[in-house]
Amino acid sequence: MESNRQKKIAGILQKDLAEVIQLELKAAGTQNLIISVTKVRVTPDLLQAKAHLSIFPSEKSEAIVEEVKAIKSKIKHEIAQRTKHQLRRMPELSFFNDDSIEYINDLEQAFKGKNDPIKNPDLLGKRKKN
Repeated sequence: MESNRQKKIAGILQKDLAEVIQLELKAAGTQNLIISVTKVRVTPDLLQAKAHLSIFPSEKSEAIVEEVKAIKSKIKHEIAQRTKHQLRRMPELSFFNDDSIEYINDLEQAFKGKNDPIKNPDLLGKRKKN
């Protein structure tokens, strides 16, 4: 179970990460993307944070997550500057693709009868665990 401190830090990181990632990718020349940080989990020792990114359009999501991982040190530095009065030590960041919206859309399509997974079970892929 997460402590209040973990939740508070996760909330701060989630808000700041969304802004910083947008700015850094814009500066790197990546355009026409919507990136949101859907969830941030902080370990009990507050030394690691896992950020889940939801990217639209989803076709580019894996490439964008790799690009974000490549500029992780810049992102970490900027977040550390923004949170220096709230955090003594900046957690190590790791980024993951959050495909839950895509998964929900696939389920909605299935319920509408467009792609019936009962007739064709290969339509819904296995859910990835992070």
